[in-house]
Amino acid sequence: MKEEICEIGKRMYDREFVAANDGNISLRVSENEIWTTPTGVSKGFMTPDMLVKVDLEGQVLEGDSKPSSELKMHLKVYQERPDVKAVVHAHPLTATALAVAGIPLDKALLPEAIITLGVVPIAKYATPSTQEVPESIASYLKDHNAVLLANHGALTWGRNLLEAYYRMETLEFYSKMILTTKMLGQANELSHDKIEDLLKIREKMGITGNVPWPARK
Repeated sequence: MKEEICEIGKRMYDREFVAANDGNISLRVSENEIWTTPTGVSKGFMTPDMLVKVDLEGQVLEGDSKPSSELKMHLKVYQERPDVKAVVHAHPLTATALAVAGIPLDKALLPEAIITLGVVPIAKYATPSTQEVPESIASYLKDHNAVLLANHGALTWGRNLLEAYYRMETLEFYSKMILTTKMLGQANELSHDKIEDLLKIREKMGITGNVPWPARK
C-alpha cells in the first residue's frame, strides 16, 4: 500500500498535476488508520519509508516524518464518508485555472465525466493548511466525488486509491475540454434521455453522487 501511494505520487508529478512539493495523498487502511504523504517532499521522489501513519484525529502512529499540513482536508473526508478509502489533492493546471475563474464542472458534456465524477462544485476560498479548508468542503462531501478549491486546486476521493487518482485525471481532462469549448464558443450538452442511459451504467458500477443538469430531479 505504501508503494502504491508512491507510485500514484510519481504519476501525479510526471503528469504535472503538482509542482515542487505540492499535493498530498492518503489511503485508509483500517477504521482508524491512514497512511499519508509527508510534508515538504516532492510527490515524484517519495519512497515508502517517508510515509506517515496517522489516526482519524491526525495523531502520528508510525513514521519519522511530519504529515502534510493539508491532512485536515483528508481527515474531514474520512470522518464524513466512511465508504471512502483514499483521497488525492493536486493542482492540475486547467482544473485549477477553472477554480480561479470560478467555473464549476456542472454541464452534461462528457459520458465519462458524468459516470465517474458527476457535478464538481467549487468550494469557497480557504487559507491552505488551516481549519478553514475542511470547513469549506464539508457541505459537498456527502453528495459529490470531487471538489475544486477556489484559487487553490482540486480534491478527489474514492473507494480505493486508483479510483481517487483516476477521478483527478478525469477532472483535469474534463477541465481541458471545457476550456477548449469556451474557446470554440459552443458546447452541446447531452439530452436528458442520454444522461439517464449513463446513470444506469453508473448505478451498475456502484458509483454515487450528484450528476449534471438536466438529470437531477
